[in-house]
Amino acid sequence: MISRRDFLQWTAVAGAFATGYSGGLTRAAAQQKITQNDLLRFDSKGTITLLHLTDIHAQLKPIYFRPPDTNIGVGAFEGIPPHLVGQTFLDHFGIENGTMLAYAHTMVDYVNLARSYGKLGGLDRTATLVKAIRADRGEDKVLLLDGGDTWQGSYTSLQTNGQDMVDCMKLLKPDAMVGHWEFTFGADRVEEIIENMGYPFLASNIFDNEWDEPVFEHTAFYEKGGHKVAVIGQAMPYTPIANPRWMFPQWSFGIRADVLQANVDAAREAGAEVVVLLSHNGFDVDQKLPTVVNGVDVILTGHTHDAVPKAIEIGSTLVLSSGSHGKYLGRVDLEVKGGKVVGHNSHLIPVLSDAIKPDQEMSTKIDEVRAPYEEECSRVIGKTESLLYRRGNFNGTWDDVICDALIEQRDAELSFSPGFRWGTTNLPGSDITVDDLYNQTSMSYPSVYRLEFSGSQIKEILEDVCDNLFNKDPFFQQGGDMVRVGGMGYTCAPKESIGNRISDMTFLKTGEPIDPNRNYVVAGWASVNEGVEGPAVWDLVEAHIKARGALKTQPNQSVKVLL
Repeated sequence: MISRRDFLQWTAVAGAFATGYSGGLTRAAAQQKITQNDLLRFDSKGTITLLHLTDIHAQLKPIYFRPPDTNIGVGAFEGIPPHLVGQTFLDHFGIENGTMLAYAHTMVDYVNLARSYGKLGGLDRTATLVKAIRADRGEDKVLLLDGGDTWQGSYTSLQTNGQDMVDCMKLLKPDAMVGHWEFTFGADRVEEIIENMGYPFLASNIFDNEWDEPVFEHTAFYEKGGHKVAVIGQAMPYTPIANPRWMFPQWSFGIRADVLQANVDAAREAGAEVVVLLSHNGFDVDQKLPTVVNGVDVILTGHTHDAVPKAIEIGSTLVLSSGSHGKYLGRVDLEVKGGKVVGHNSHLIPVLSDAIKPDQEMSTKIDEVRAPYEEECSRVIGKTESLLYRRGNFNGTWDDVICDALIEQRDAELSFSPGFRWGTTNLPGSDITVDDLYNQTSMSYPSVYRLEFSGSQIKEILEDVCDNLFNKDPFFQQGGDMVRVGGMGYTCAPKESIGNRISDMTFLKTGEPIDPNRNYVVAGWASVNEGVEGPAVWDLVEAHIKARGALKTQPNQSVKVLL
């Protein structure tokens, strides 16, 4: 819970962004109320500033991104951030309805607020904010840290093997980064980029399988604000499970809390007054981590795409999650005395694109890297009459479109689509472009399989994925959302144990229960197995959208949740 003092502090900040929205606010009126200076307003603290970007997923341009309507926490994490959505989130953090912060953080009245406030993100806008903070605080006081999932997630990143993002990120001059989806470009490509990147790629928890030695640097040291700061990196622990192991077969991952503790102790022995963990563990993992690893002052977490307006305190550790897709720039100021952190202030800065002057250097570079692909990226393949989004523990309308496309295009009875949390939003009435399509599907293993699974196998698959999401011990969670299903419905009880969460599986075509002994033809994509054969998912979805012209998705009520 936040203290009364914190609540008053936060509502004062929120008040700077309030607009008095009453349902008829125009975008021009909204922008007159919010300026770049408003976004940068901050009660500076001490002599060290940490800036945090994470899970950009190759989004160079401003985007729409609807926050989730469902984010279920279990066990000790039930009903606390980040597992709050909608009005509950607004009430908890004291944010007024209709404000820019309500738009950035929740799905409440999302379409109206999106039309009023415009898009978020854009690396040229982020560059403006970063340069302004560096100028205000001084280069010698600021660390900019990239939490990973940066290179993957767009048409241009796929075509360039991540080089578009690498070239643009260099202009931001990060001090370090970690990774996850970066590894899906393959080990050789990752090592090639790191060699020429110009700043450390950190991973305390990746070891060579043959020699059991660290593959990457684990710690980088900096002198900032007159103090020695250690930054330790943590890659996504379950990368070889969530993504194809065959793309980086010589590396092993894991949380490796004992290794992390040893690296924290070594950093302290080397004179570090501040220890920062730059993590891609996921929010709940990093809420548990301070209970088993001592000596970390700040955890800048990523992977689960969660966003909280300010850092939460777990014992003596601050934990900040800075959202995704370039929507936010996280900031933590630290005051250090006697070799210890004695004060702090924190904030997520919404990157409201219409209120921020684009940085010319970054804008030029973005245009340059996109130029060879701009015509194809802008090609219109259809239109949507409904809101298309991905986020939510069980359903997303973009995922419904993909599932329908797989069934139709592969002549299947059922379909599976992975519960990725990356993927941008299309407002009702907007065109669907190639850019939009690849924002949902851009990856290096896109083949759509067509296989038969028995009803009992389908239940086992759903139970396994569900346990990855809702295991009460976050060290056994892999992040992401529930696998999306097409052609069937089911009931989920997240608080139950594995084997007991999934029930009432129904074949929607007939309304009959899924027969555990019958085989069903299933189409799916993003299999982690090597040598999967089938057409690329984006080709099938494009054909599906073109055949319909204008999409109109209906509310998906095929999954029922028991809490």
